[in-house]
Amino acid sequence: MNAREIHLAARPQGLPGPDAFRLAETEIPDPAPGQVLIRNLYMSLDPGMLLLIGAYPDIPMPPYEVGAPLHGDAIGEVVASGEPSVKEGSVVLHRLGWREYALADATQVRQVDPHAYPSVSTYLAFGLVAYAGLTAVAGLRPGETVFVSSAAGATGSMVGQLARLLGAGRVVGSAGTPEKVAHLTGRLGFDAAFDRHDGPIADRLREAAPGGVDVYFDNVGGEQLRAAIEVMNPHGRIALCGALARQSAGGEPDPGPGDPMRLIGKRLTLRGFTMSDHLDLAPEFGRRLRQWLADGSLVREETVIDGLENAPQALLDLVRGAYTGKVVVRLTR
Repeated sequence: MNAREIHLAARPQGLPGPDAFRLAETEIPDPAPGQVLIRNLYMSLDPGMLLLIGAYPDIPMPPYEVGAPLHGDAIGEVVASGEPSVKEGSVVLHRLGWREYALADATQVRQVDPHAYPSVSTYLAFGLVAYAGLTAVAGLRPGETVFVSSAAGATGSMVGQLARLLGAGRVVGSAGTPEKVAHLTGRLGFDAAFDRHDGPIADRLREAAPGGVDVYFDNVGGEQLRAAIEVMNPHGRIALCGALARQSAGGEPDPGPGDPMRLIGKRLTLRGFTMSDHLDLAPEFGRRLRQWLADGSLVREETVIDGLENAPQALLDLVRGAYTGKVVVRLTR
């Protein structure tokens, strides 16, 4: 039997186009001792994948290789196993997305409960990133004002909701369209939101957060980071999670936070992080997430794209702001 996978066809200059990807067929292998063969059910799409495609300097993980399959978070069912501790029929999380079948060392997969959530794709959401950024990185305290950029996206939509559940006094978000702004203040329960295209961002942020900002969860960088620093209260904390401004600019360097005197004068803390820094929080977050979903206090935001062949275009559309919430690709045929 053959299965399909997506390869990086060429390293693009700037933003990739469809010709940067190639749909390939490969034989489905049998697992050796210690390996498992997984039929992928869903794979995650993440704006950070553009950094790996472009192989930009200073990215916190190895870039994709030209001619090789792409990879990313995925969840699937074990259909053959060479490892007694991982039975056939087990549902596992792993990092070999962008393919219909994955051959993995058993040590590289994590078995999960397929009945914990309404859909197993929930395991691919960015809730743990949001939770870690607010708690372990930014140290959110009850009553504080939180600002999150790209707030209608997979991470931002979770940040805003979790901030409210964790006791924030005011939650503010930025988005790229009036429709997304209405979505934030309506369905997702943000206290205020603004369209980043509606004039100087620092002015819009001051209007949305008249008492200043205590915690900024940064998914973008660039002008939004500099605006947040301008409006931050003394001793504010900034969790640096994403770089959408750089990704959307095809990898052009970001001018960064600007004049350091404002950082010094306000005694601000800027801390970069990745999810791998805080995997120890997964059990705690999983318990709380199940409760929040069960009692309806958290809205699960997900867009499902069908078919591996549609994943490259969906990734490009994602970066251009076409979707709200988490975007996953359903791989079963």
